[in-house]
Amino acid sequence: MRILGISAFYHDSAAALVRDGEIVAAAQEERFTRKKHDADFPRHAVEFCLARAGITLAEVDYVAFYDKPFLKFERLLETYLTFAPRGFRSFLAAMPVWIKEKLFQKKLLGDLLAGIGGEPFPEERLLFFEHHHSHAASAFYPSPFASALVLTLDGVGEWATTSAGIGEGERLELIREIHFPHSLGLLYSAFTYYTGFRVNSGEYKVMGLAPYGEPRYVSRIHKHLIDLKEDGSFRLNLDYFDYCTGLTMTNDRFARLFGGPPRSPEAPLEQRHMDLAASVQVVVEEVVLRMTRALGRETGKRNLCLAGGVALNCVANGKVLRDGQFDALWIQPAAGDAGGALGAALAAYHGFQGGPRQLRADGGDTMQGGYLGPDFSQAEIERRLSAAGAVFTTLEDDQLLEESVSALISGQALGWFQGRMEFGPRALGNRSILGDPRAPGMQTTLNLKVKFRESFRPFAPSVRREDVADWFDLNVDSPYMLLVAAVAEKHHLPPDAAARDLFGIERLKQPRSTIPAVTHVDHSARIQTVHRETNPRYHALLTRFKARTGCPVLVNTSFNVRGEPIVCTPEEAFQRFMRTDIEALAVGNCFLHKGEQRTPTATPPREEAFAPD
Repeated sequence: MRILGISAFYHDSAAALVRDGEIVAAAQEERFTRKKHDADFPRHAVEFCLARAGITLAEVDYVAFYDKPFLKFERLLETYLTFAPRGFRSFLAAMPVWIKEKLFQKKLLGDLLAGIGGEPFPEERLLFFEHHHSHAASAFYPSPFASALVLTLDGVGEWATTSAGIGEGERLELIREIHFPHSLGLLYSAFTYYTGFRVNSGEYKVMGLAPYGEPRYVSRIHKHLIDLKEDGSFRLNLDYFDYCTGLTMTNDRFARLFGGPPRSPEAPLEQRHMDLAASVQVVVEEVVLRMTRALGRETGKRNLCLAGGVALNCVANGKVLRDGQFDALWIQPAAGDAGGALGAALAAYHGFQGGPRQLRADGGDTMQGGYLGPDFSQAEIERRLSAAGAVFTTLEDDQLLEESVSALISGQALGWFQGRMEFGPRALGNRSILGDPRAPGMQTTLNLKVKFRESFRPFAPSVRREDVADWFDLNVDSPYMLLVAAVAEKHHLPPDAAARDLFGIERLKQPRSTIPAVTHVDHSARIQTVHRETNPRYHALLTRFKARTGCPVLVNTSFNVRGEPIVCTPEEAFQRFMRTDIEALAVGNCFLHKGEQRTPTATPPREEAFAPD
């Protein structure tokens, strides 16, 4: 049985194809259109999934959509009526789009699918699942657990903002919900907006900014914004928020509470913004910990699955793991709306059709390392690079590893484009920019000269799974870069006398460990464990780097710059290589040196403006 899952029309549209419960392919639409967080119908992603499976749309048994539009429309209407006449401008802006398109999504989807398949897709084979059920299915069904507690937290689906469920075999039942407008995701997004970052995009910046600040506002948040109960349930004080009725997240009362208007996106960051980030991070962690402890005790489950946008908060995830309420934790790598496409397809197969789950004998998950997107043959890579005007040398595998490691050891940034593209927001070693973590200036260089983004943002370490416990306070799988843990104390460096007086972003100047480029100011790191079974070439690169340096760790950041999606094709990798200070590039077995290129027209002026992300 073949089931196509689709998420679309809000943000991060995606498609996924499941065949008899096996995940065949999954990709976000943004990677094909080059429009970050593309919300349109994922035509290109659908076409890729079908091509990967070698089938036409007519051979698909069901198409599953990741939420229920009528329930969402009901929530919007009830919200506008509850707060009327406030929110009239927002109401006027939203209704034409709903009446024209979103309210009649079954017909709209049928028409759009007909544009791919050439004939109408039968309406009786179109399935719709509630938003949080799709999230929960994306978390439980690919997990390595036969039985688990499933927790999903995000901004809002139809009504639910938080859901808890029980997964047993093929059965998945949601047992608890918190409803809009009370939302942990929207609370975090409110602080994202207030500190000057883009909602539904910049939340991870708030998480990265938090260690530079002090949680001075925690008591103020508890007193004025959130009523938190012992079991983790909560209510927000809507007097301080504008997302129900307006076009912004917060209002003037929120601004007065925290000492001024929202920061404009390109304005300098002040210590107050860092303290606000630290404070909301502490509150979110407290809510999640109370919730997981209470649900764990109530259900007796020892395994926990997570999805929804809040599940991308890897600092909170690390604290849940260390809390000890659960023996094991598994987080869907595409935890946001893109993963809803996969969840809907799996819910259709296991839930709607009763298809059996096949757990892996080795205890692993069924996400194939997250490598579910397009790949390119060596011949196609060479053809595409030649057409783009690239000068390259084709190397044998061993030569490629040696040349790449030499570039890294010499302090160069290396573009690394291999195999199938990752599904989800993280580059996991197939569409990555790599660096030597031992180089003190590597973080600043990558941020300012390669990624063109804020200097405070940390980078993640990739480490061989067999070496992780020797370098970090972690000894579990973390293949999707969704757990934060401390760098092992034996690798810490003592602060020098001058560094003790540094505060805020100035603390970046302080070397903190023997791998400073991946050690955040609080000695933490967002860890990716690399497994020989799922990514043998990247594992081999780390092995070769360790053999020459004694260090099995590399800096790993996504192969893109600010405001654009991760690269998808070889020519996109080459174009981005030429428009940044990346010095070396490996695409398949092709190796490129910047100094050997003869296409200076590919390099734009240094003042090239990159969109905010």
